[in-house]
Amino acid sequence: MKPMENVIELVTASSAPAPCSGTTAETAPPPLSPPYGRRSLPSPSSEARSASSRLSPLLSPPRSSGKSSVLESIVGRDFLPRGSGIVTRRPLVLQLHKTNEGQEDYAQFLHNPKRRFTDFALVRKEIEDETDRLTGRTKQISPVPIHLSIYSPKVVNLTLIDLPGLTKMGQPESIAQDIENMVHLYVDKPNCIILAISPANQDIATSDAIKLARDVDPTGERTFGVLTKLDLMDKGTDALDVLEGRAYRLQHPWVGIVNRSQADINKNVDMILARRKEQEFFESSPEYAHLASRMGSEYLAKLLSQQLEAVIRARIPSITSLINKTIDDLESEMDHLGRPIGSDAGAQLYLILELCRAFDKIFKEHLDGGRSGGDRIYGVFNNQLPAALLKLPFDRYLSLQNVKRVVSQADGYQPHLIAPEQGYRRLIESGLNYFRGPAEASVDAVHNVLKELVRKSIGETEELRRFPTLQRELAAACYHSLERFREDGRKTTVRLVDMEATYLTVEFFRKLPQEVDRAGTENPPSPSSDRYTDTHFRRIASNVSSYIGMVSDTLKNTIPKAVVHCQVREAKRSLLNYFYTQLGVKDATQLSLLLDEDPTLMDRRQQCFKRLELYKSARDEIDAVSWSR
Repeated sequence: MKPMENVIELVTASSAPAPCSGTTAETAPPPLSPPYGRRSLPSPSSEARSASSRLSPLLSPPRSSGKSSVLESIVGRDFLPRGSGIVTRRPLVLQLHKTNEGQEDYAQFLHNPKRRFTDFALVRKEIEDETDRLTGRTKQISPVPIHLSIYSPKVVNLTLIDLPGLTKMGQPESIAQDIENMVHLYVDKPNCIILAISPANQDIATSDAIKLARDVDPTGERTFGVLTKLDLMDKGTDALDVLEGRAYRLQHPWVGIVNRSQADINKNVDMILARRKEQEFFESSPEYAHLASRMGSEYLAKLLSQQLEAVIRARIPSITSLINKTIDDLESEMDHLGRPIGSDAGAQLYLILELCRAFDKIFKEHLDGGRSGGDRIYGVFNNQLPAALLKLPFDRYLSLQNVKRVVSQADGYQPHLIAPEQGYRRLIESGLNYFRGPAEASVDAVHNVLKELVRKSIGETEELRRFPTLQRELAAACYHSLERFREDGRKTTVRLVDMEATYLTVEFFRKLPQEVDRAGTENPPSPSSDRYTDTHFRRIASNVSSYIGMVSDTLKNTIPKAVVHCQVREAKRSLLNYFYTQLGVKDATQLSLLLDEDPTLMDRRQQCFKRLELYKSARDEIDAVSWSR
């Protein structure tokens, strides 16, 4: 291929919208747009489609002008639906890709990108089915285009947009207006090429296509006139006034076309033979022989391709700028999607460790305050633990009736003589057991926060998103480690409570008689006179309550220390140790399974990579053309 032919092919190919797996053309998000809530990137394909709209000829004929036959003649294939009434009810964006000689013709649809059609009768059926899918089996129309690519050595690199034929006869007024509005969506763009197709056996002055072209392109700079059905004109008449530009002058020459007859269509006459018969018609016609070299569907295709080349040459700076910007966007998108994975075990292990480091960094940021979430642990210590301690049922436990019962049971058969030491100890030791509940609840609450931060950190590690299996394995290993930290935290905090119950602070009780003396009266009651009265038992309850309150204040400070030491500190230091241990015994096959990507993401990266290579090739080819000008 010559450099310019390469450029046309690359511009045509790069203007194709990228298919999105599991979606249809009208519902698909902009191709290569960021998933999973990332920052928005411009869509390369949307820009390319904008470029395509500047360079794509638009077929805008009246109905029954032979539009379908013209399109099939350019392609060299019989593939369009036929019938009475409005047959084209959705725009058809047709991209032609010239392939090497000897390669088989095939077609692909954007809405079904994984299927190659080599039987063009099935292409026609697919167009009909895809049209009916949106419009139903009615005569309704839809502005949502069908994207079709055809690959063949017999075509030129070109993109054509086939629009419904303009009509006002035999259709509801709303349908006619909808068609006109749809056509204007395309032809109003000042840089679009208009392929105005009119039948030669009708007055050109009344042609809807010419009228539309005159309205939107009064100078005729972007209008190509095509005259069909020259072989059906009345005997003794010709269309030379139109073809030679006297009846209606355009900036570009008119092109005459002779399509297959209905009999040829019914007999499935080969398109190549039909092209040959078309050329023979012009060469053998006395009226058109001098124009034969500039007539026919093959010439029309070449003319449009030359126009495309001229537009590209004129706009090389802007096209280059667009391509460079798109390459930057695609490179950025590839960074987000992740580069292809190495096949050897060493490269895979290195990638997994890199992903683990990225996850661990985000997890620690949550704990240390760089991201939200770690403050919930402080909330456990500052709010939940104190509230749980206040709710402990000490009022009921230290009620007069319960204190009498416990002291009496502690004395056994021989009542205490001075102070009920055994009763005190039993009341305190049993009362301190209530602190086990808040201690264990604090451990569980922090454990749940850490589990949530693991889940959140995995979700926020963009590099991990492409590996769902690795995400699951990593989460399971982290949860296993957190369970071990929780068990250590539970043992430590319960041990703190048990320590308080095992050895009481004697100094607290030694102060009690002194305080009684300092607050004493002239006639203090003797111990023997009140040791079995309610006042005596209330004093015991008060003393035990004061001691328990002192222990509560102590545990309010030491439980958070134990929890942080056993759970938060260990999570920061060794959360991934268990996963690393498991990773060390995996072989190459098992490592590959960890890096088993989401098929949708793999398809997305493949599409992105293909488009990136395509745009880079286009840039190189355009640079070559620039230097050769």
